[in-house]
Amino acid sequence: MASVSELYDVGWEEMRDKLRKWREDNCRNSEQIVDVGEELIGEHGSKLGDDIWIIYEQVMIAALDCSRDDLALTCLRELRKQFPDSHRVKRLSGMRLESLERYEEASKHYDAILQDDPTNTAARKRKISILKAQGKSAEAIRELNEYLEQFVGDQEAWHELSELYINEHDYGKAAFCLEELMMTNPHNHLYCEQYAEVKYTQGGLENLELSRKYFAQALRLNNRNMRALFGLYMSASHIAASPKVGAKVKKDNMKYAAWAAAQINRAYKLAGRGTKENKCSVKAVEEMLESMQITMS
Repeated sequence: MASVSELYDVGWEEMRDKLRKWREDNCRNSEQIVDVGEELIGEHGSKLGDDIWIIYEQVMIAALDCSRDDLALTCLRELRKQFPDSHRVKRLSGMRLESLERYEEASKHYDAILQDDPTNTAARKRKISILKAQGKSAEAIRELNEYLEQFVGDQEAWHELSELYINEHDYGKAAFCLEELMMTNPHNHLYCEQYAEVKYTQGGLENLELSRKYFAQALRLNNRNMRALFGLYMSASHIAASPKVGAKVKKDNMKYAAWAAAQINRAYKLAGRGTKENKCSVKAVEEMLESMQITMS
């Protein structure tokens, strides 16, 4: 089998720079990282200087994603030799144990880190991830709430808590978490879209109107967000169909739904030009939209 460098005609510098770019962009393309990183470490490790340590860490995490425990262990051993007392390396040891479902041992690793450094947020998050992996959602929610009392600005934690509440069908609390996220990052279209989805799921006219507004806001921030476009269509359609709304509200929402339907059709037609499979998708979307048309009755 051809190596990465032969397959793509790249040198070790390009491979190193590619790994750096993936780190900076926070990409989780684990299979590619393993392919590039394993060859880079194995054949060009002596050329990497101090970069090799961050590459070992990057490749190890990717190897855990790909169930390559052999590669993960190789990277971990090298890191332990260089940094025997590092909390960061101890956390990586715990992550490997998690991947092997040795949760009790992993938790002891994190407890040892927290005993030395109670403010180590990464170790606390790993303990919460263990509870989640074990299906202990109530305990994970409690621990995450306690964590957020100390680290209220952690957006990743707020988002994780919203997901846990959604899984537990506690949509009111999930909405609160997403409101916190929107306050700190009002230009993130995904937070607006997710908040709209939660309000849509809660149901009721007031929530549907909020849902439509936030789907519209998500589209304003990113007009290529198809999920928000479908959400706008669905929420506006349901409001227009409600017997509780007046004629003007019904008419306005029919207009919003018609606009969203037209945009959905247009997007699918643009995406489906030239391929039979995509043309079938366009037809399916047209039939779906037609079956959901709202009448003035």
